[in-house]
Amino acid sequence: MRSAFLDKLLKRMDRLEPSEVQGVVVELIKEKGFLEKTFQALQEGVILLDNERRVTYVNRAACQLFGLKEEQVIGQKITQGLRGLDWTELLKPGTVVSRDLETFYPENRFLNFYITSIDDHQPLGFVMLIRDVTETRKRTEEQIESERLNAFTLLAAGVAHELGNPLNSLTIHLQLLERRLKKMGKSSDPLREHLDVATGEIKRMDRIISQFLSAIRPTKPQLQRVQISDLVHESLRFLKPDLDQAGVKVRLDLRTDMPAMPLDADQMKQALYNLIRNACQAMPQGGTLTIQGSYTDFEVHLSFEDSGKGISPEQMGRLFQPFSTTRATGTGLGLLIVRRIIREHGGEIDIESRVGKGTRVSLWLPLIERKVRLLEAGTVDEIKPPSSSNS
Repeated sequence: MRSAFLDKLLKRMDRLEPSEVQGVVVELIKEKGFLEKTFQALQEGVILLDNERRVTYVNRAACQLFGLKEEQVIGQKITQGLRGLDWTELLKPGTVVSRDLETFYPENRFLNFYITSIDDHQPLGFVMLIRDVTETRKRTEEQIESERLNAFTLLAAGVAHELGNPLNSLTIHLQLLERRLKKMGKSSDPLREHLDVATGEIKRMDRIISQFLSAIRPTKPQLQRVQISDLVHESLRFLKPDLDQAGVKVRLDLRTDMPAMPLDADQMKQALYNLIRNACQAMPQGGTLTIQGSYTDFEVHLSFEDSGKGISPEQMGRLFQPFSTTRATGTGLGLLIVRRIIREHGGEIDIESRVGKGTRVSLWLPLIERKVRLLEAGTVDEIKPPSSSNS
């Protein structure tokens, strides 16, 4: 790959004095070193290709983004280092291509790459610039999620107003109808069956509306010092009939010295109910639910692992979307409620799953209020948690 300047220089080599040639070479070396240091310092990846699509230069950032080794790719065709792309379409002289792609090795990242000809008038090859947009994409998704939740909040208010009153009216009329059927005696049995179905469906609609409001309505936790292990045991006692009916065995592995921590007991029990119910419903033919609990000086870690059917990669991407569910009768709001509650407590939730192996939901909840202190000027010190003893 030679520039027009080099071509002119080579044609005039026989006319230059040795000292002039030496000066030009020195300048070229300096320029090459400066450009190479500049390219290596960039956070964006840079790959240069010749007309045969062979790599002539790759900087450190590009190697890190794609998991390449410079000595192995220089001189090789780009198709050998980066497989899975149609390079015939991407590398066309005179065209500019800007595309997004997702990489899975060496890390799962989202990248944007820009490809153009080095010179529009001469076939000198191509330059490829790669930018990591993972964090930008994440912030965009978080913004979209926030806007979506705001829209759902407005929708929820309308749903509660428009459907709440008719449901209450229907419930009252069904109660009146039930009283009349009681007076009719056994002759009302065929009608009673239809009445029970209608009553059950109205209760289900009311429950869906309540879940919807709970999932997206912002609430401030009323924090009190509570034993998280007590809430786990209470949740298991409450859901014991569901677990027994599904043939699910529970294995508890909670540290016996789990500390009290600032929690809203009612909200946290709601989150635990949903996680245990989800695990139970993932094992309709029976299985084992393992609940583990541990803690550090700063946080409590709880995990709920079932031996159910697992979650497919396609479903994993929609877990926290409202009304996205794998069950015919599900609302898809359970995990949305759990995440809202955990985040409002300052915690985080993580889900791992393998199809046919099961699912594990991990919760991290802050054990103490995180504080900061200003260090004295000119000192570097480690920030330590406050001592529990009084000096």
